Amino acid sequence: MARTASVKRETKETRIDLALDLDGGAADISTGIGFFDHMLTALSVHGGFGLRLRAEGDLAVDCHHTVEDVGIVLGTAFRDALGDRAGIRRYGSAFIPMDEALGFCALDISGRPYLVFEAAFPQERVGDFDTCMTEEFFRAFAVHAGITLHLKALSGKNAHHIIEALFKAAAHALSDAVEQTGRGALSTKGTLADGTK
Repeated sequence: MARTASVKRETKETRIDLALDLDGGAADISTGIGFFDHMLTALSVHGGFGLRLRAEGDLAVDCHHTVEDVGIVLGTAFRDALGDRAGIRRYGSAFIPMDEALGFCALDISGRPYLVFEAAFPQERVGDFDTCMTEEFFRAFAVHAGITLHLKALSGKNAHHIIEALFKAAAHALSDAVEQTGRGALSTKGTLADGTK
């Protein structure tokens, strides 16, 4: 059974068209924000996900709406592609170094959205990307995917390296968590479809 989803979202601020394949494919991403494209490509490649994304937003204002709305759409696609979540590993975690930076991610595809984010960025911007939007992206993603997501930067002096370590840590944790085990739902309730434990 294919674990894919396509989501389109259009508002007065953004227009987004996204296709996701949890089991592989190419990364073909364009948001108008070079560094954000780089991070989403890393998420796709390191997670082993096929991701096609076209986003147009009000970048003349700033990158906020585009980044947050991509998080909303990507989270929705993950939720849809996973279906009832039966047979997945559910949990994933990873430490990823990027030169002086060290990023950590632990997550639970539980149906219960929650974000714990601990990272400080020495620089306010990387290219046209506001570093504070890293947290906003992951919050939107976690809420709409139904994922309990913990991200922490354990070290780092370069914002590019810190953010890249966090995206790659999330990618590897997601890759582990969506792996199919052949078992039923990993829950004492017998289902993960409604956010139960």
